[in-house]
Amino acid sequence: MRIITAHEITEKVRELCISANKELPADLTGRIEKCSHCERSGLGKSIFEDMKANIAAARELDIPVCQDTGMAVVFVDVGQDVHIEGGLLEDAVNAGVHRGYTEGLLRCSVVADPLRRVNTGDNTPAVIHTRIVGGDRIRLTVAPKGFGSENMSRLRMFTPAYGREDIIRYIAETAEIAGGNPCPPMVLGVGIGSDFEGCALLAKRALCRSLDSPNPDEYYRSMETDALAAVNATGVGPQGFGGSITALAVNIEAAPTHIAGLPVAVNVGCHVTRHASAEI
Repeated sequence: MRIITAHEITEKVRELCISANKELPADLTGRIEKCSHCERSGLGKSIFEDMKANIAAARELDIPVCQDTGMAVVFVDVGQDVHIEGGLLEDAVNAGVHRGYTEGLLRCSVVADPLRRVNTGDNTPAVIHTRIVGGDRIRLTVAPKGFGSENMSRLRMFTPAYGREDIIRYIAETAEIAGGNPCPPMVLGVGIGSDFEGCALLAKRALCRSLDSPNPDEYYRSMETDALAAVNATGVGPQGFGGSITALAVNIEAAPTHIAGLPVAVNVGCHVTRHASAEI
């Protein structure tokens, strides 16, 4: 049994909140650079150059890459041989979010109640997804989620009569309906299977998968390629002004489901789909 303190978790979450908002993953910046050369529209190419300049400026000035520093989504994989001392896991994570957003001078965008809408002032509570895994480590992933893109996400309970091509059309339709709202080029996380809430979680996790790591299953790997082509064929383009690159990637995650169901969720991410991970 390995002991990890709540304080260690808080410190690491604090660091990840700040770094995720200021420094994009290398796979994402690499894909933006690559796609900037593929864009056929002159205006689209210009927008890509502005995006790259913004990323560089955020790095140079040590400021967030986007003014919407998002709702803090935190994935916590806890090794079953870990014992947490000094406080509750959820409290430790929220303390880290509190410190990260207040000390890091990040915009606080969370309201305590969805209808009365009073800001909590420190971006807590976080959305926390915990699972027990093997080993004696804790892996933390902080994925700040802005709502310009989150608001354009969709979930549909298909029946098993639908299939691969129907889902691809649904993914492309989602991007087309979204238009310029999620600050394209987008990253689309797609969850297929599980149940109502399970497919949405799959889609959220898919956004955190490296764009350089396609689905290991050849069936879904080719589906990712075809879905990306269908999304880019919509012509929405960078920032919704038209062009050949509407999405940087489509990441699909699948899970077992019921014989009578085919749940599909599309979680839309903007061109700065942020996440940072660390292990304790």
